[in-house]
Amino acid sequence: MGPSNAYRNNGRLGATRIVGVGASAGGLAALDEFFANVTADSGLAYVVVQHMDPTHEAMLATLLQRVTTLPVREVSQAMAVEPNTVYVIPPGRELTLAQGRLHLSRVRQPRGLGLPVDVLFHSLAQEQRDQSIGVILSGMGSDGTRGLQAIQRQGGLTFAQDPSSAQFNSMPQSAIASGCALVVAPPRELPRRICAAIDQTELTPQGVEPLPKHAPQALDSILGLLRDHCKHDLSLYKTSTLLRRIERRVLVHGLDSLETYVTFLQNNPGELDLLFAEMLIGVTSFFRDPSVWLDLKETVFPKLMAQTHAATHLRAWVVGCSTGEEAYSLAMVFREVQRATPGAEHHTLQIFATDLSADAIAVARKGWYPAKALDGMDPGRRTLFFTEQDGGFQVSKSIRDMVLFAQHDVILDPPFTKLDLLSCRNVLIYFKAALQHRLMPLFHFSLRAHGVLLLGGSETVGRTQSLFTPLNAKSRLYVRNDHASSAGVIDFPINRHSPSRKTVPETLVSKSPTHAGNLQALADQLLLQAFSPPAVLVNSAGDIIYISGRTGRYLEPAAGKANWNIHVMARPGIRTQLAVALRQALQERGSVELTGLQLDEDRSHVLNITVQAVKEPQALQGMAMVVFREVAVPKRSRSIHAANTSADAVAMAQALARANEEIRALRQEMQASQEELQAANESLQSANEELQSANEELTTSKEEAQSMNEELQTINGELQTKLDDLSLAQSDMQNLLNSTDIATLFLDNELNVRRFTEQATSIFHLRDGDIGRPLSDLASTLTYPELHNDVQETLRTLVSSTKQVETSNGRWFSVRIMPYRTLTNMIQGAVLTFVDITKSKELEFRLREGYSQS
Repeated sequence: MGPSNAYRNNGRLGATRIVGVGASAGGLAALDEFFANVTADSGLAYVVVQHMDPTHEAMLATLLQRVTTLPVREVSQAMAVEPNTVYVIPPGRELTLAQGRLHLSRVRQPRGLGLPVDVLFHSLAQEQRDQSIGVILSGMGSDGTRGLQAIQRQGGLTFAQDPSSAQFNSMPQSAIASGCALVVAPPRELPRRICAAIDQTELTPQGVEPLPKHAPQALDSILGLLRDHCKHDLSLYKTSTLLRRIERRVLVHGLDSLETYVTFLQNNPGELDLLFAEMLIGVTSFFRDPSVWLDLKETVFPKLMAQTHAATHLRAWVVGCSTGEEAYSLAMVFREVQRATPGAEHHTLQIFATDLSADAIAVARKGWYPAKALDGMDPGRRTLFFTEQDGGFQVSKSIRDMVLFAQHDVILDPPFTKLDLLSCRNVLIYFKAALQHRLMPLFHFSLRAHGVLLLGGSETVGRTQSLFTPLNAKSRLYVRNDHASSAGVIDFPINRHSPSRKTVPETLVSKSPTHAGNLQALADQLLLQAFSPPAVLVNSAGDIIYISGRTGRYLEPAAGKANWNIHVMARPGIRTQLAVALRQALQERGSVELTGLQLDEDRSHVLNITVQAVKEPQALQGMAMVVFREVAVPKRSRSIHAANTSADAVAMAQALARANEEIRALRQEMQASQEELQAANESLQSANEELQSANEELTTSKEEAQSMNEELQTINGELQTKLDDLSLAQSDMQNLLNSTDIATLFLDNELNVRRFTEQATSIFHLRDGDIGRPLSDLASTLTYPELHNDVQETLRTLVSSTKQVETSNGRWFSVRIMPYRTLTNMIQGAVLTFVDITKSKELEFRLREGYSQS
C-alpha cells in the first residue's frame, strides 16, 4: 500500500490514519505476531492498548521493538501521531485521540471495571469516523466490543483475531458474536488484510459506484439469500447503497466479483449475519440538528398539549431509532416542556422506538452510553437525565420508562397507529422512490388528526404534498392533513413474504363414510347432526381445542390478531358469567349451569350454558366442555302473567340477593388474595434486592479478579520473554566460556560450587550433581593444599591472587582467584580460572637447564 492511503481523514489531507489495537491476557504473543508482519511503509500509525497492572513497570514498548522495524514509543501527554510508528499506552492510564494527538488520563474506574480499549475505540470513531480502524486481539472479558461497534456505525474497518488462534478468546469472541467484526483472521494475516481493505476503499470512493455487467443478477441472488436467512426484504433499498456495503464485504474477504461472493455466501451461512449487520449501519447522536429539537420544544409539543384535554396520553413513533439516542432525546425534550408548561404535569408521552437491527435495539434498551456520546450536550441536561456508571452515562429511569424499543421492519410489519408524532429521520434516503411514495400514505394513516411528521434534513414528503402541510420546512416538520380521501389506497405492510394466514372455519362434526351395513353408526351420526347442541372443548386457559356444531351466535373472532380463546371470543352478554362458571367448574372438577342468559334484544329466546369439567378420558383431564342450549320463552296469557307477577318479583329479588352475596364473597376472596399477593410480592421484592446486591458484589469481585488475572497474565508474558532472553544470554555465556579453553570454577560466599566449565573437569573430578558441594570436598590433580585458604583470603581482602601450580600428572596451571561481583557491585563468591602453562613451563625449564650447563 502506498503512503498516500494513510493521509486521508474525513477528506482532509495531512491527517494520519490510525489503527487501534486492543489486547489483554495472552496478548503479547498476538501483538508480536501482528507487528512482525506490519510493513515499514504502510503509512499507518498503530496505537496499542493492553490491560496492565498500574504498579508494574511497563516493558511492552521494549518487547515490541524486538519484532518490528517501526519505532515503538510509549505515549506521553498530547503526543502528536506520526505515520509508520507504534504507540504503546503506559500503565494506569486511559488513552484517547483528539485533533490528531494522543491524550492520557488516569483510570477513573476501580480496578477491574475500566475498559481502556473501548475508550480508545470510541475516541477513534469520533475523531476519524469512516477512516477509523479497530483490531481486537487475545484477551479475557468483552472490552473493545462496544468500541468496535462505534467504529462500525461510523463506517470504519473492524478486525478481530481468529479465536482458535488466541490464547484467551473471550475478547475476540465477544466482538464476533456482536456482529461488529468485519474480518476475522489470525494475527499474522491481519496487517495484510487491513492494507488490502484500505487500498480498495481508496480506489472505489463512496460517491462512485461501479456497476459490473452481472451485478443486477448477483445482487438479486444476494438479497434473496438475505431474505431467506434473516426474513427481511432489502430489495427496495437504493441499489447504490446496497452495492457499496456488499462491496465492503467482498473486499474484506479478498474476492474478485459479486458472483464469487454469492458462492461464498451459499457456503458460509454465518457470513449472511455479518452482511445483514453491515447493511444496517446506523449513524445517530443525541440532539442531532439542534434547531430541529428547538422547534419540537418551542412549537410542536406545546401545540400538541394545548389542543388536547388534561391527562392526555400522547404517542410517538421513532422509525429507525438505531441505538436509541434520538428516542431518548425526544423523551428528554418532552420532560423539559412538561416542566416548563403549567398544567402539563398530567400529560404523558409513550414513545415507540423501532429499528431493523437487533444489536442496535439491544444497545438502546440498556440505555448506557460512553462519555464521548454525550460530548456537546448541555451539562444541566446531562446532570438531570443521566447518572454516571461504568465509565459512561446511564439514562435515568424516568426517561427509560417512556420509551418502548422493538425490532420492526417498516417495509414488512404493520405500523403503529393513533400517533401524535412520527419521527422518520434519515431513513427514507436509503429507500427507492417507489417505497418512499408508498410509505407516506401509511404515515398519514398512522397519525391522528393534527399529528406531526418529522423527516430528515435531506428528506421531503415528495409527491404526497396533499397529505401533509409544512409546519417548518427547514426543520422538515409537517402536519397531517385531515382529508382521508386524498390518501388514496394505503398499502399496508402485512409481512408480504410470510405465508398467508387463512381463516380457520368452525369445526363441524365430520361426516362418517356411508356403510350400508352399519345402521348404528348412521343413526348416531344422524342424531349428532340433528339434535346435539353446539359445544366447545377448552383447556384451563380458555383456549378452544375443538368446536362441535354451529357456535357463531355465541362466539365470534375478535378484531386484531387471530386469538382462539373463549374469553376473547364470547359475546359481551355472556362473557363475564361464562368466565366465572369456567373457573368454578375447573376448580371444583364438576358441572356448573347458567340459565336464562340474554344474547341480544330478542326476548323470545334465552340461553342456557353447561360447563362440565372433563374427568375421562385421561388425555382430556384438566379441560372443560362448554355446551350452549337456546330455549324459547313460552308466551303467557295476560291473566297468567298478572297472576305470576308477584312470584316473578320475589324470585328476582331472591336471585338478586344471591348475586349480591356471591359478589360480596368474591370481593372478600379477591381482597384476601390481593393481600397475600402483596405480602408475597414484598417478600420477593426484598429477596430480589438482596440477591441484586449480592450479585453486584459478586460481579465486582469477579471483574476485579479477572482484571488482576489479566494483568498477571500480561506480566507473566513479559517475564517469560525476559526469561527466554536470560536463558539465551546464559547459553551465550556458557558457549563463550567453553570456547576460551580456560578452566573456570564459580564459587558462592560459602565456597560451594555454583558453576563450572567443561575444561574444569580435567582438574577437578566434577559432575553436574556436584553443584552445591563445598570446595574442600572436591578431589583435584592440583598440588595446591592452600587453595581453600587462598580463596577465603581473597573474599576477605577482595584482592585477586595468582599462583602457578603443578598437577600430579606433570601439568602446570596459572591459578587466578578473583571476587565474583554482581551488576550491583555486590560480592557473591569467587571465580577461579586455570590457564594451562605447561608448555611455557617446559620451555622455562629447558632454558634454565641450558643456562646452568653453560
